[in-house]
Amino acid sequence: MFVRSQFYEDYVLGHYRETLGRTITETDFVIHAGQTGDFFPHHMDAEWCKTQPFKQRIAHGTLTFSVAIGMTATEINPEAFSKGYDKLRFVKPVYIGDTIHVKVTISEKSASNKPGLGTVVEHVEVINQRDELVLVCDHILLAKMKAGV
Repeated sequence: MFVRSQFYEDYVLGHYRETLGRTITETDFVIHAGQTGDFFPHHMDAEWCKTQPFKQRIAHGTLTFSVAIGMTATEINPEAFSKGYDKLRFVKPVYIGDTIHVKVTISEKSASNKPGLGTVVEHVEVINQRDELVLVCDHILLAKMKAGV
């Protein structure tokens, strides 16, 4: 992890970065269920899941989201902060043993209603080892503008 100051003006539309992969494990399922209290059978009951359309346990959507967003947190930018996430969709299921990676693309920029700040939107795509989109969302940032610009 490193510190990289990036002001609103430094963000370039269309610029993207990609993470390395991370394999989702049964331990991830168990820890996430314990942290959230979500022990629904879709995530925890292998035998019941065999009778369902996916035929196996599926990752909690919030597990996939939190792991993926954590994978993108490789640099600290003291000139911007997260305002939140928008348009979150779980596109396809993630299973135990799937390996995901994340592509983050600068998709929008606009002036903010807060003086000296601009809004930057990063489009986040989570992709599995079969090159299938499994999760998508937009990360909204408020970024400081350069002084005097």
